[in-house]
Amino acid sequence: MAQTSFETLLPRLGESFGATAEAAEALGTLGDPRALPLLRALNDNRLARAPDGRLVIDGRDALTGEASPGPTELLRINNRVRVALRGAMGRLAIVSPDAAERAAAAEAVFRTRSAENVPLLEAALARETRPDIRARLELALGASRLISADPVAQRAGVAALAQAGTADARNLLLEVRDSRAELAAEIDQAIAAIDRKLAFRRAAETLFQGLSLGSVLLLAALGLAITFGVMGVINMAHGEMVMLGAYTTFVVQEALRSTGMAAWSLPLSVPAAFLVTAAIGVALERGLIRHLYGRPLETLLLTFGIGMMIQQTVRLVFGAQNREVLSPAWMQGSLLLPGGIAVTQNRLWIIFFALAVLVAVMAAIRFTRFGLQMRAVVQNRRIAATMGIRTGRVDAATFAVGSGIAGIAGVALSQIDNVSPNLGTGYIIDSFMVVVFGGVGSLLGTLVGAMTLGLTNKMLEPYAGAVLAKVAVLVGIMIFIQRRPKGLFALKGRAAE
Repeated sequence: MAQTSFETLLPRLGESFGATAEAAEALGTLGDPRALPLLRALNDNRLARAPDGRLVIDGRDALTGEASPGPTELLRINNRVRVALRGAMGRLAIVSPDAAERAAAAEAVFRTRSAENVPLLEAALARETRPDIRARLELALGASRLISADPVAQRAGVAALAQAGTADARNLLLEVRDSRAELAAEIDQAIAAIDRKLAFRRAAETLFQGLSLGSVLLLAALGLAITFGVMGVINMAHGEMVMLGAYTTFVVQEALRSTGMAAWSLPLSVPAAFLVTAAIGVALERGLIRHLYGRPLETLLLTFGIGMMIQQTVRLVFGAQNREVLSPAWMQGSLLLPGGIAVTQNRLWIIFFALAVLVAVMAAIRFTRFGLQMRAVVQNRRIAATMGIRTGRVDAATFAVGSGIAGIAGVALSQIDNVSPNLGTGYIIDSFMVVVFGGVGSLLGTLVGAMTLGLTNKMLEPYAGAVLAKVAVLVGIMIFIQRRPKGLFALKGRAAE
């Protein structure tokens, strides 16, 4: 039926201004994607007719795309036709090959809902494959059915809006409730169903935001769990190592921008940031910190001063303004999960990345020779030295690994935060809270502590605000530490001494 109507309407284009306007409006309601380039060409004065009646666009057959030599006559339009073309093209954009155009058209059809759009929306839904656009089309179809004169279509519209379960659907049902007394009970049930879906969606999005914040805290605290938890060094320059990792990402991206390998800048930044910050960590440990083992106050003051020096050096080299680090295409945009839960892809990737880094660190400590030597030094430094383990080299390597992991955290944070000299300052206190809460020296405690603090923070924010939520978390940790000074997962045996 749609194909016959399409073929029947084509000869009417160009008959007269009135016939052309009517044909354009009719084509706009069909939902046939072949009509969109025809109407655009007509609007741009590029649509012509050959003597045999075929429509031609820029010397090619409008339907087959084959070359069409010979004389043609351009079809003329007036203001009435232009108005009809604008409306028809706006509706037909819903079947455009461009996904962005389809999404924008679906939104426009929902905002300017009309019962006449039902056939068009049904045709568009039959072709649409993208879940996010399908959801918007279903919402627009339900809205168009709801305002039709057919009671059966109205009930179908109420059911469709209830199934959509969005705030827009809820608002539309509230708007028409008073004018649809015969559907009041069904509308009330639909609103209640939408409220349940919205509550579930908010809870799921809060959970994701909490896991996202927890993964960021995990990355920032993981290196500190090694330098502070294993070595007992209070490294106040840890945040600056995170910041240097972010700036390494910026430098790698700038270096690859003109080589055609910009898409590889983020993966290549991970080993680069690890090596840069690990080298700085080794220099810091061998040059200064090794002389202050067992003197925590002096170590704290020393690393605090070094952190300030690193910040100032970065300001002199890169300037005080923020630097832009672009995300690769596969980390951009949002992902629509079942149930209408929208998650940002960059944060989703960071969650997986944080867990992968944690697994790699735990495997390195558990199954490598370096991990065995590090655990031996932690448990009993003197006996480890008598067995031939060079404790000074282990200390340097351990500090390098902790600093390198901080640099990797900076790579991840460059995708969600501003790259500036103050980047690491906001994470140093949170990192210490995670390590102390989870248990000094416990990587499992670092994971549990980071996720617990991230979830708690995001659960409190809707009620208390961001600042008060963080204050509440800090007070809760203080109370918890009074009860369990060694944290959730306290080390046992010689390692706890």
